[in-house]
Amino acid sequence: MIDISKELKFKTARSGGKGGQNVNKVETMVAGYWHVQNSELLDDEQKIRVELKLKNHINDDGFLWVKSQNERSQLANKQDVISKINTLVNKALIVPKKRKATKPTKASQLNRLESKKITSEKKQVRKKIKNDF
Repeated sequence: MIDISKELKFKTARSGGKGGQNVNKVETMVAGYWHVQNSELLDDEQKIRVELKLKNHINDDGFLWVKSQNERSQLANKQDVISKINTLVNKALIVPKKRKATKPTKASQLNRLESKKITSEKKQVRKKIKNDF
């Protein structure tokens, strides 16, 4: 588990939604930015993996961008952004297992051939009968 909260930069803005007059006065929406290529926590291979998996979240300048405006306090939204980015990055860093190629078993081959024979016999019965006079 990599914690990238030390490399994050934050911007705040007014958010919509619940909160009454608080919404109009306080900047509670938090956007978190993290530059993938300038990160000191990841090696080059991990940076490439993150860029490929999270290309929809990364802008043209190379920043991974996540925002939160669900909560009524700026601090809660900031914690939400940190957890979202950490989750995204850690999921992107998971290397999937390689598939081992296997051969079909003898029983499955026989079952497949048997079902093909049955299907063939059904279709033979459906054919029209030719009358040779």
